[in-house]
Amino acid sequence: MHFALEAAALSGITLRPATDDDLPFLEALYASTRAEELAGVGWSPEMQQAFLRQQHTAQHAHYRTHFPHASWCIVERDGEAIGRLYLRETEADLHIIDISLVPRSRGTGLGEALLRDMAAHAAQDGRGLTIFVEKNNPARSLYQRLGFEPVEDHGVYDFMRRPPQPALS
Repeated sequence: MHFALEAAALSGITLRPATDDDLPFLEALYASTRAEELAGVGWSPEMQQAFLRQQHTAQHAHYRTHFPHASWCIVERDGEAIGRLYLRETEADLHIIDISLVPRSRGTGLGEALLRDMAAHAAQDGRGLTIFVEKNNPARSLYQRLGFEPVEDHGVYDFMRRPPQPALS
């Protein structure tokens, strides 16, 4: 899938297809998203690393099996990998399977810029934008501010959707 990055491009963001060479980066990125959650479990760093490696491998296999036609992108800023963006297109929606940024890039507006570009892409075809969001995810307020609404409760996650509408201003 190719779509124009406008808001994100202003910050030097580009997307490129992920390859097997990116797996070490993707594993480290995944671990960074779970670090806070594992901080209080009392496991040794080696146990945490082994657990996170196993979890990343399982998640990667699950995504590739259940979304075989998705786009697997590495988010880069000025040529450096800073995140991942996994997307699936359906007739009704552009579905964000996963969007993650390295810790130093979180809360800087880069994720919002990517969301604005995805919303603009979806709006061109009259589609909505969807994502599963953990109920305790700090980015949840960003999704709500950008017009996403919970439409299904999935326990720890809410399935959120931004209905088809003109691009975000």
